[in-house]
Amino acid sequence: MNIKNYVKSLLQLNAVTIKKMAQLMSEKSERVYTQGSLSNKINRESITLKEAYLMADILGYKIEFIKK
Repeated sequence: MNIKNYVKSLLQLNAVTIKKMAQLMSEKSERVYTQGSLSNKINRESITLKEAYLMADILGYKIEFIKK
């Protein structure tokens, strides 16, 4: 599964729209996110690791790197 589908699935699973996620990310960070800018980042698969951690935190998840 690519990042685009993964992020969209997580948002849908948690009943959070891209617009709402952008609003929550703006509130929790020093950047301003709009529905359009976040949608473009998701579609281009250009989300930074920092943004992925932020999105995971907002949705109540954590990201871990586990050695194989």
